[in-house]
Amino acid sequence: MTDHLDALCRKLGIVWTYFDGAGRAVEAPPETRRALATALGYPADTEALAARQLGALDEGALHPFYVVTEGDATVLPPGAVLELEAGGAGDPAGPIPRGLHRVVLGGCSAPLISAPARLDLPPRAWGMTAPLYGLWDGQPAGVGDYALLGAAADALGQQGAAFLGINPIHAGFPADPSATSPYSPSHRARLDIRHVAVDAVAGPAGPLIEHATEIPARIKALRAAFAAGRTDPDFAAWRAGEGAALELFARHQALSDRFGPHWPTWPDAFRAPDAPEVQRFAAEAADTVTFHAWAQWMAQRQLATAQAQARAAGMRFGLYLDLAVGTHPDGAETWADPGLYARGISLGAPPDAFAPEGQSWGLAPFNPCALLARNLAPLAAILRAQFQHCGLLRIDHILGFARAFWVPPGLPGAYVTMPRAALLAVARLEAARAGATIVGEDLGVIPDGLRADLEASGVLGCRVMMFEIEDGHLRAPEAWPAPVLASFSTHDLPTLKGWRCAREIDWWERIGNLDPAAADAHRRVRGGEVAALDAGIGGIDALSVHRALAATPARLVAVQAEDVFDCVEQANLPGTVTTHPNWQRRLPVPVGAFATDPRVRATARLMADAGRDSAGMTPGTDKA
Repeated sequence: MTDHLDALCRKLGIVWTYFDGAGRAVEAPPETRRALATALGYPADTEALAARQLGALDEGALHPFYVVTEGDATVLPPGAVLELEAGGAGDPAGPIPRGLHRVVLGGCSAPLISAPARLDLPPRAWGMTAPLYGLWDGQPAGVGDYALLGAAADALGQQGAAFLGINPIHAGFPADPSATSPYSPSHRARLDIRHVAVDAVAGPAGPLIEHATEIPARIKALRAAFAAGRTDPDFAAWRAGEGAALELFARHQALSDRFGPHWPTWPDAFRAPDAPEVQRFAAEAADTVTFHAWAQWMAQRQLATAQAQARAAGMRFGLYLDLAVGTHPDGAETWADPGLYARGISLGAPPDAFAPEGQSWGLAPFNPCALLARNLAPLAAILRAQFQHCGLLRIDHILGFARAFWVPPGLPGAYVTMPRAALLAVARLEAARAGATIVGEDLGVIPDGLRADLEASGVLGCRVMMFEIEDGHLRAPEAWPAPVLASFSTHDLPTLKGWRCAREIDWWERIGNLDPAAADAHRRVRGGEVAALDAGIGGIDALSVHRALAATPARLVAVQAEDVFDCVEQANLPGTVTTHPNWQRRLPVPVGAFATDPRVRATARLMADAGRDSAGMTPGTDKA
């Protein structure tokens, strides 16, 4: 019997019966439910313990929150005090200003988010997405950097592009060159110093990046640059302004240099950021701590310069950044605040046709109970760090704002319900403060009502052309929704050329995820999809696809650099680590040719013909 366990899980928002990515009904076992309850902070190894946990929950509120439209009043419980984000007490009977406030009652508190009800939608525009690491000039060597990013944005902006999108540039693991995935960061509120432009000896030229040699060379050159420029007074002022959060991060990075990239393997004395041994280490290794703070300053400066170049070239948004859905469980983010994250659990996705066992991404999720207890401030800080350098932000797997798929080791996963109204309100709040636009990646098993909530919030959804083929027909361009960013593919999907020849199916067969018979069946389906696409757009090349995308009502259209430049291989094959060269492929064209390449120029012309040229476009409002 699991009556008490089931009741506890329902109370905690755990959903263990669901339909997977292939439409099959799934029921996760009791072991999964116990693991998820434990990860949420409510161990329930026995029915008796589950009953006691349930009783404790019934006696107290489970982390409430309030959402109000800025300028409106709200109704609070009798005796509650409204503490404003800016300090002081607010009058809940009067208009509540924009901000992330706190309601205090009887020694307990709850977040109150006062945000715009809806973000303004952007006008019709287009942009390009490209792998930052894959940018190069002169010769195809080295790792792409922030200076090349600015040059690419300048070239595209002058041709009418409104944005240049890249994968996440969160702080990674510079001490571990094998940690190459931008979606498995060490800290999402800090920047990846491996992209700081610095004089470095590039490794061998070729289509693939050899991270094992390129990253150590980049960090070595960065340390040499630090030795020459550490006394800049602007750095000292910036460091002081960043305060304790930067110092904590820099200490983590210095400790990583000493003990290795993953903090759970460090000596016990250094695993807690407030431990006396950490304080002593910071004093003894002050030079190394300063280096890591300086490297963040350099990344901030160069990224700000790239955004300024993009805006100066006429881009409405400039950079289009990407927020990873979770963080590496052994990185700086979890070391600094381990209680904020669910431990012993990974974010993932339910089974589907290509991953019949489901996916476990090796990422630590926010514990929603802890996040609400922290007044949602950690999420706000991460969003604010992204908006500092972009006008357009993609939130990866925004499905997790409604429910997150948690996977215990060796067990099937299940869903944990998230406080979607609060998370969306914080996103609207920070985007409004920055005057920015949000794109939510809403692909996969869509929770009920989420797309309606995104549209109501003014958050653009995503539509991918290869997924818009059904019953042998491509959805007509005029039938596409308007409040979306439209593209043919994404970084996790095949390129146009790769899709046409079923390249990713070849890879899945090669690594054993599909047997030959299943692979052939998928290829036959792909053949029908290709025929439907060709019939629907009246052509077989990238320009035909991009012309069809431009003709849709979608507010934004993103063209992938890999499609513009006729690449076959995709950037990342989900579910693989060493069996596919993920995050290693350089673009076949140097950044210096972006302004003159006939394929880029032809794409820009067709976008202008469709009324998507952003040249001369000034930021404005559009609520239609």
